[in-house]
Amino acid sequence: MSSNTAFAHGVAEADASFIESVSGQQLLPFMYLGAKHMVTGYDHLLFLLGVIFFLYHARDVTRYVTLFAIGHSSTLLYGVLSGTEVNPYLVDAIIGFSVVYKALDNIGAYRQWFGFQPDTRAAVLIFGFFHGFGLATKLQDFTLSEDGLVANILAFNVGVEIGQMLALSVILILMNLWRRSASFERHAFSTNAALMTAGFLLIGYQLTGYWLTA
Repeated sequence: MSSNTAFAHGVAEADASFIESVSGQQLLPFMYLGAKHMVTGYDHLLFLLGVIFFLYHARDVTRYVTLFAIGHSSTLLYGVLSGTEVNPYLVDAIIGFSVVYKALDNIGAYRQWFGFQPDTRAAVLIFGFFHGFGLATKLQDFTLSEDGLVANILAFNVGVEIGQMLALSVILILMNLWRRSASFERHAFSTNAALMTAGFLLIGYQLTGYWLTA
């Protein structure tokens, strides 16, 4: 794997070797790789944290997480199976922007600054599309065998969903514990400010990689 690729997004060397050497259906390994990538994908997890930050009911969490899953699943599958390529630095910069967007949404910035509230459900779905393309770029860096490709990509996507649910379960447990404390109300704004800062750092990191490799 090239150093340029590593700058954009890392894939463990052993995983990269497996992806490029495998032939035929390898459903469980690809499910594992999908779950591993989502659980360790800090950019995806930061966005999910922003999405569920002020969601207190299970039905609301389910609704938004389902929209996000529909978005990233569709573009992950489409991107890899159709061979549609996007610049990994730029798409990951947009993923960073999604973190910034949701943090600003959580602190009510759009209503205060512009006098209107964007449709959060539509935003989560649209950003889900970009997150899916971000996942697709991780696989498009490698030469994938056509033998069993569709089944393996579907398994990878299932793994992504499993990893998302595992990570989300941990986030929700920690959030629910924090919400019982008075410190939640005191630090909700500063936490979202930190989330926004992390998003800007992700944007800067990816744009730097784009400019250095242009």
